[in-house]
Amino acid sequence: MAIRINYILLKMSFPRTLITALLLVLLHTKSIGQCTALGQNPSTAFPVCGTTVFTQSTVPVCSSNDIYVPGCSGSGNASYQNKNPFWYKFTCYASGTLGFVITPNNLGDDYDWQLFDITGHNPDDVYTDHSLVVTGNWSGSYGLTGASATGVDFIQCASVPSENKPTFSKMPNLIQGHVYLLLVSHYTDSQSGYSLSFGGGSAVITDPLLPHMVSVVPDCDGKKITLKLNKKIRCNSITGLGSEFTLSPSTSTVISAQTDSCAFGFDFDEVVITLATPLTSGTHQLTIKTGSDGNTLLDNCGNAIAMGEQINFDYLIPQPILADSVAQPACAPAAVYVYYPKKIKCSSISSGGSDFSITGSTPVTISGASGNCINDLSDYIIVQLASPIYSQGSYNLFVQPGIDGSPIVDACGQPLLPQQLTFTTADTVSADFQYTNQLGCRFDTLTFMHNGNNNVSGWNWLINDNVSASGQTYTAVFPATGTQTIMLAVGNGTCTDSVTKTIVLDNEVRAAFDMPADMCPEDQLTVINNSTGLIDAWQWKYDVYGSSTLRDPGPFSFPSNNNRETLYTVSLLAYNQTLQCTDSAIKKIRVFDNCFIAVPTAFTPNGDGLNDYLYPHNAIKAENLKFSVYNRWGQLIFTTRNWQEKWDGRVNGQLQDTGVYVWFLSYTLPNNGKTIFQKGTTVLIR
Repeated sequence: MAIRINYILLKMSFPRTLITALLLVLLHTKSIGQCTALGQNPSTAFPVCGTTVFTQSTVPVCSSNDIYVPGCSGSGNASYQNKNPFWYKFTCYASGTLGFVITPNNLGDDYDWQLFDITGHNPDDVYTDHSLVVTGNWSGSYGLTGASATGVDFIQCASVPSENKPTFSKMPNLIQGHVYLLLVSHYTDSQSGYSLSFGGGSAVITDPLLPHMVSVVPDCDGKKITLKLNKKIRCNSITGLGSEFTLSPSTSTVISAQTDSCAFGFDFDEVVITLATPLTSGTHQLTIKTGSDGNTLLDNCGNAIAMGEQINFDYLIPQPILADSVAQPACAPAAVYVYYPKKIKCSSISSGGSDFSITGSTPVTISGASGNCINDLSDYIIVQLASPIYSQGSYNLFVQPGIDGSPIVDACGQPLLPQQLTFTTADTVSADFQYTNQLGCRFDTLTFMHNGNNNVSGWNWLINDNVSASGQTYTAVFPATGTQTIMLAVGNGTCTDSVTKTIVLDNEVRAAFDMPADMCPEDQLTVINNSTGLIDAWQWKYDVYGSSTLRDPGPFSFPSNNNRETLYTVSLLAYNQTLQCTDSAIKKIRVFDNCFIAVPTAFTPNGDGLNDYLYPHNAIKAENLKFSVYNRWGQLIFTTRNWQEKWDGRVNGQLQDTGVYVWFLSYTLPNNGKTIFQKGTTVLIR
């Protein structure tokens, strides 16, 4: 809160710390009176026209609620107050910057201000919602303040006047369609008033809409008519006698005009005009003219409704009424809506629905009746059904008001007349669909079909959330292996339904099998068939030594290889004889010359491809194997648990010297679980 210290206090030679303490006392001091004058609270803010200069010669002394100031409140400073405030409200009609100037009538006065964006909020939310603050200035310096192009881009906190803190903030950016509140506050109770003018920015806060009359609604007895205007009109531009209005034909005269909000605000958009005598039935015309105050009606920018503007309205002496229509029921209706030309008194509607009955294609039971009641008046009557109507049919709704001894009446007290109304219903629909699949080797052709039952007239197919199509049938080609998601939405103009199906295609012939890459000459080969798809025939080949047509053949023994390592080819051919689809898989297997585990006594790591590595040969069957190599000083230079991981005669990439190396080998025999431990030496030869 900006502080203005009296001139005599500044002339005294108090220490700066004492002045600061006095400031804090003043900051915490509240005015006794609450703010009650129009314009002194957010909810009664002055409506702003951008071309208007507001002149406030005096400001009632009061204070209501604290104000949060970003960067200033809650950081050791005292609470800021909307002390002796006036509030101003405006709408942005074109985005841009906002410029304005607050000019004290006495340039020795200090005024503060803060701007809030209250779009979609109650105006009083400025006291509790800190996010509504746009910008402000709470400097303690005297003189002019406001928002300008050269102002600072932060909110200046309360300060000592002699510090000459900046009083202008940078012009804020306003957003088209947003509603704003501007607070102007003066801390001290002695002040001479100020003027507030807008300008210098690019935002438009002047409403371009000119004022006009929109509609006239007479009351039941024809002695009052309610005029609705297209925008807010200044309260001080209308006379209490309604001298701005005349009626034709001249069957009655205007004797008063009462607004809807001038008792607690500055403007209005609805006025109740009282007539000397009731209207006669027929078409009437309300004309606006210059009133006894020298004007017609003025908006907040002083724009007048043109003298002579007219609006026609009808008045009929109240008579018992008939319903206009029955709303076309939605799909599977659980209620029927009956519309009337006048509002219906809700308290006269029998809640049990006994004033109505329905006959038609299927039996219908009424369970109740109600309205969309506001102030005991409804625009229509809702006839509730005991259960929805699911099928297509024609129905008669009989209105029998008062049959239960309590008539239904309209807003004017006139009873509803008996009548018969008709309505139709539609069948509910199902989007369930079928499909056929023309199988292929690599791709399938699927055709989707809907039966079209219950007058379905619209179809929308969605394939894998991507491709869409219309029509009662749809054909698409998909990979023969994969998952497809198909959604169909259908409708008959009233009812809709949708169904999603997941279709798994797995007919593509894919040959696949697993087998070991190596084996001992005395062992038998076992293959595992992993083929997928629609397969009805198999052909296995074990090189040139055997074959099988079984899906899962038994173990196969290769012929003796005379202690020579041999490479064999194993192949699988998978068939779908109906579709004439085939696929094959081929793998190689190495059969060792023997599976006696041995470590060579010498090796020559010279890169010639012969005896370049040191490792335990043929340890294919060894379990829990560990092989380690040490140099002549007992240092571990190589270790592994994989028998096919070999030492290349290097340590950390460095060639090792020619010489004798010690190795240790341990493993477990799989047939009896016996643990074998061996050690020996080998010679590295360069």
